[in-house]
Amino acid sequence: MTGKQAFPSSITGNGSAPAGSVLDHKFGSGDPYTLGVEEEYQLLDPESFDLVQHIDTMLAAVTGHELEAQINAELMQSVLEVATPVCLTAGDLMRWLTTLRGYVTEIAREQSTRVGSAGTHPFSLFERQRITAKDRYRALIDQLQYVARRELIFGMHVHVAVDDPEKAIQVVNGLLPHLAPLLALSASSPFWRGEATGLASSRQMVFSAFPRSGPPPRFRDYEDYAALVGQLEHSGCIADYTHIWWDIRLHPRLGTIEIRICDAVTRVEDAVAIAAYCQALVKQLCEQHEAGQEIPSYHRILTSENKWLAARYGLEAPVMDLAIGSRNRVPVARLIRRTVNELRPHARELGSERELDGVLAILGRGSSSDRQLRIYNANRDIVAVAREIADATEALPVSV
Repeated sequence: MTGKQAFPSSITGNGSAPAGSVLDHKFGSGDPYTLGVEEEYQLLDPESFDLVQHIDTMLAAVTGHELEAQINAELMQSVLEVATPVCLTAGDLMRWLTTLRGYVTEIAREQSTRVGSAGTHPFSLFERQRITAKDRYRALIDQLQYVARRELIFGMHVHVAVDDPEKAIQVVNGLLPHLAPLLALSASSPFWRGEATGLASSRQMVFSAFPRSGPPPRFRDYEDYAALVGQLEHSGCIADYTHIWWDIRLHPRLGTIEIRICDAVTRVEDAVAIAAYCQALVKQLCEQHEAGQEIPSYHRILTSENKWLAARYGLEAPVMDLAIGSRNRVPVARLIRRTVNELRPHARELGSERELDGVLAILGRGSSSDRQLRIYNANRDIVAVAREIADATEALPVSV
């Protein structure tokens, strides 16, 4: 496996930028288009498959291991987060995620625990979860109250390096129409509090209550973005920009674009496929900007409507084809297939064409949300759904 360096703790929002440093950034400090992924896992009882508050024992068990820096706590004690090092290719990412999932699964079993990856737990209740004893999380609960206490959700964040802040701003603007396809591909949260919600991604609805969430506004340039962040910081609304939880955001301290829209993905192959899709999208948009081509932009209402349709219907979502401008809606899967064809030359140059094809595999077999609903509809056994999430999360490729 290849990795330049481990992401610092600030990738999970646990760091704090000093006042006045909002314009500082590391765009261009490393190779463009390198990848990193964060995944949030559920810690499960091996018999009931309810969530368990075992993060402290898990972290104690990994102390001193070479992977310790890649494993972190999150807001609730039933959540474990992994963060890959910087990866040059999607193949490197597959090796890292497979290694991390395998190690976490092994440690969890030693602690009589299972691991699952999905956007929500099918039946666990947020009222029964304990908050992790960190100042950041205590402050978050104090500030957001019920909104934060009910945040029993799990996501996957994809980082892609960009070599220039002005370019990064325009790429984020260009990624907005892709929120719906990315959400449809990753949807894995059809249940909330033991009930089928009728949504492919219930996680999106829970997280939408957070301030400074949802699609980001379009910025004119990096100075425009920095001025907004500076106003929020200096007025005391936020401690630093990691308290802005948009679906896509800049991460200046890492020099990356962070794509945050995705539910936690159950199968490791699907996580890597979606990351390869994101990487190729960023490359495509960067090259359009470098060539002086206009990056299409659409009204926030339109991209938000498509996002809602993807959260509701998943891969069967009837969305607006904004690029074509047709008044008729089309299946989001059709847009994804078209985008994969457009991205194939970029993926080939990145060495990730095989991983990008994994997106077509998701379209063929369905998302994790589809799989969970099939299992539930067979016999209305919600525990069987949680068991399948654990089984599929822990089922790793024999060799990568």
